[in-house]
Amino acid sequence: MAKKIVTDLDVQGKKVLVRADFNVPMKDNNITNDNRIVQALPTIKHLINEGAKVIVFSHLGKVKEESDKAGKSLKPVATRLGELLGKEVAFVPETRGEKLENAIDQLQNGDVLVFENTRFEDIDGKKESKNDPELGKYWASLGDVFVNDAFGTAHRSHASNVGIASNIETAAGFLMEKEIKFIGEAVDNPKRPFVAILGGAKVSDKIGVIENLLDKADKVLIGGGMAYTFFKAQGKEIGKSLLEADKVDLAKDLLERANGKIVLPIDTKTADDFSNDANISIVSSDAIPAELEGLDIGPKTVELFEKELEGAHTVVWNGPMGVFELSNFAVGTIGVCEAIASLEEATTIIGGGDSAAAAMDLGYADRFSHISTGGGASLEYLEGKELPGLAAINDK
Repeated sequence: MAKKIVTDLDVQGKKVLVRADFNVPMKDNNITNDNRIVQALPTIKHLINEGAKVIVFSHLGKVKEESDKAGKSLKPVATRLGELLGKEVAFVPETRGEKLENAIDQLQNGDVLVFENTRFEDIDGKKESKNDPELGKYWASLGDVFVNDAFGTAHRSHASNVGIASNIETAAGFLMEKEIKFIGEAVDNPKRPFVAILGGAKVSDKIGVIENLLDKADKVLIGGGMAYTFFKAQGKEIGKSLLEADKVDLAKDLLERANGKIVLPIDTKTADDFSNDANISIVSSDAIPAELEGLDIGPKTVELFEKELEGAHTVVWNGPMGVFELSNFAVGTIGVCEAIASLEEATTIIGGGDSAAAAMDLGYADRFSHISTGGGASLEYLEGKELPGLAAINDK
């Protein structure tokens, strides 16, 4: 996908609008994980070094009414960005108006300004999230060019991405470029063998991904809660395990179409209660006792998945293998994470969410080729869908 990149722009002395993804976790107005700010640094530093006047903005959480504003200001983000850049970053607590416009006019080459949470514009008619054309045009008027570096919102058509891009020259930032390169190439032009690993609770969340990857991948390994719907489709007893009864026929159809590509767990870690303190037993996936609930893949499945990964040259992983938030049922996810991280000659990609959290928590982040910053966006990209925020970026 030959999209215009930030390095294709002449930004010297220009006002450059940058849509970042600063939707960071917050507690008591303190940032608890600054990874998304860190990921935006290469683009912002490049613009500073090129003598641009940098105007950065983002959404933060959901804001539907005035009371939702509490704890959703980007001021702590602006402060942390300044610390990471080692320079002062101006913050304007407005999303539009004279105060913001004057602050932008006063910027010198190399200066950085952050303005307020774009979702504050949703309080009166969802202007941001419904891509109000007047708002997109107004924000575009604040700059000379636009750099979209927020892959996490690329699957949404908002005023702060598509709206601005429809009014002004637009390029991808380095983070957006990286997402396009890794996920796009993995799906469209993978080095083979290509193995996809999908987990998570529901088949319904991943239908499009499974269908697309069955056409693209050499193997699709399935774990997590959605595996039990596939077991049911095979006529197996699943006890009290999670089941989407209305998706059993779909699972059966997918298994038939897969022609052996889908690999399911062969053993299951079960419990007599949905609790970390529950009594645990490991049983064959062919016969889960009626009174028990499957909450993780078992050790034989981890070994099976390790074997399926041997020799793989492209690996995409999205979704945990069990109830990762309970430590006793995080073992399967950890095992899969370690197996992927140990591959030395493969391009390895994590599609955001719990899988990304697992890799980072385990200290394996540097062992993966790419960890996506966009959960929903990466899923839709893996489905083969066109992402509005990405489509709106100018072609080279």
